[in-house]
Parts: sequence; C-alpha cells; structure tokens
Amino acid sequence: MAILVEVRGLTKYFAQRARLFGLRAQPAVRAVDGVSLTVKRQETLGVVGESGCGKTTLGRCISRLIEPTGGEVLFEGVNILTLGSTEMRRQRRDMQMVFQNPFSSLDPRLNVLRLVSEPLRTHTDLRGEPLAARVVELLERVGLKREHLYRYPHEFSGGQCQRIAVARALALNPKLLILDEPTSALDVSVQAQILNLLHELQREFGLAYLFISHDLSVVQHISDRIAVMYLGKVVELSTSETIFPSTGSGHRGGDLHPYTEALLSSTPIPDPDTKRKRIVLEGGVPSPINPPPGCRFHPRCPKAMPLCSQVEPELVDVGDGHMVACHR
Repeated sequence: MAILVEVRGLTKYFAQRARLFGLRAQPAVRAVDGVSLTVKRQETLGVVGESGCGKTTLGRCISRLIEPTGGEVLFEGVNILTLGSTEMRRQRRDMQMVFQNPFSSLDPRLNVLRLVSEPLRTHTDLRGEPLAARVVELLERVGLKREHLYRYPHEFSGGQCQRIAVARALALNPKLLILDEPTSALDVSVQAQILNLLHELQREFGLAYLFISHDLSVVQHISDRIAVMYLGKVVELSTSETIFPSTGSGHRGGDLHPYTEALLSSTPIPDPDTKRKRIVLEGGVPSPINPPPGCRFHPRCPKAMPLCSQVEPELVDVGDGHMVACHR
C-alpha cells in the first residue's frame, strides 16, 4: 500500500513558566521527542504505551491541533507544517480526529443536526434540505436515525455520542482519521460495536486510521501495524502479528523490545488454562523534563547493559520491517 502520512523526526516540547522573582525558567517537557513513522493508505496504525508517553500529543501534532516544535509531517508528500492558515484549512478536509471523551467533544448547546453539519457548513456550500439530507445519511451510516436530528448530547448514551462524533468526522470524506482512545470511556459491549463500525467504515470508504489506545486487546483487534511509545519515543514498530503472540503463552524470545514484553505480560488472557509469566517493572516512568541518558527505558529494564545508560539506541530494522530501538 502507498504511504499516506510520513512523520519525520517530530518533536513537541512544552515550555514551562519561569519561576518568580527573576529566577531561571524550568526545562521544557519533552512530550514527543524525535518520532518517525508512516501510515499507509487504508491501514490502521495502532499507537500504544503507558499514560504520559506522548500518544495523544503525537496525534494532535500530526493533525496540527497543537503546533510541533520540530520535524516534518508529510501528507501525500506535502509537509503540512509549512502550510499557512488558509491552506491548512483546506487540508483539514482530508484528516479528522475523534476524541476520547464523547461528551466533552460535543457542544452541549448544539443539537445533532448542528453538530454533524458544522464541518459541512464550514467547508462546503450545502445548506437547507440538502444539508439535512447529508446529515441523515451520515447518521444512518453510523447506526442512528432521522429522529435523532434535533436531540442534544445529554439525551444520548456514551456509545451514541461517540457514533455522532464519528459521523461528524466522516462528513467531509477524509482520508485519515486520528482516533484518540475512542472506546476507553465505553462499556465492553459498546466498545465492540464501535470497533466493528470502524472496521465497516474503513472497508467502505477506504480510510486510514491512527488508533491511539492504552488497551492492548483493542489495539490487537483493530490494528494492521503497531507503534509502541515510551517517554516520547517509539521503541518498537511492527505488524500486529509480530508483536502479539499467536498463542498467548509468549513470543519467540529476543524479538521484542523489553518494554513491549512487559506490556504484553500485563495483558489478561481469556483462557484460564494458559499461563504467562508476569514481568513486573521496578520504579516509575522517569520525568519527561529530564529523561535519563542513553536508552530511556534502561532504569526499569530487567535486561539493561552498561551500554544502555550511555548510548541512545536507534530504531533499526531487525527483519521484515520489524523496527526495534534496543542494543540487544
């Protein structure tokens, strides 16, 4: 498949306020620090990692909801970070975002008709009955009905609100959807409905997804490839089949980054007869203000070597497109 989005060396540092009375400013928070990856057309790239690893910031930088500090984001070969406001406004037709909390992402003062039609009013000339007909078409495609047009967000369940958010994101026929934990606030049964809906929409409209989540089982279910992030960096990138073992008992030894192995060991297995050795990491995630030298995972890594604290490993291909940033 052809590449739709290519991210090169993307960084986002959040400056902190200077202390009072003229004291020096605090070091910046390195939320995203040199991330490079690609999203192919009609594929789903999952992004996983612990809370605070930079997943959401990465998604918002790619969509330019927040401005990156450095790097490049090439969408169909065009670096969108160099576009002016008018050009970027046109570019947003092709890339939309669905947020984690469906209640906070929908304006409670607007009914469904206004919510879903907002991008159409902004980017097209549709008005009146043609506009309402397009909104009804979108609602029906995500499992809602015409009778929902004049209701407000507080009259819907969490799953229904997320369907409204998906309908709004689809209004302009985008090529890329950035999905920021779209199922984490939903019950398990509703999660399955939303995931199945996303599968259907991807097949029907040829969408590419950047799927951000901390739930490994969800990412395994929906993703073609998976990027594992730790403290602002991608430490592993490969296909879902490579990262997730086929049997649940483990993966062929030595192929995975130690952090990925620890994440997999913490995932519950539905089969009670299957045993998995739990890898318990010591200590907490270091501060992104002052990350450790060398490999950022080395203070918690059970396989760390002296080299790991001195030299930062590069993300290299260990075979068949399997990228790992580890000296081992």
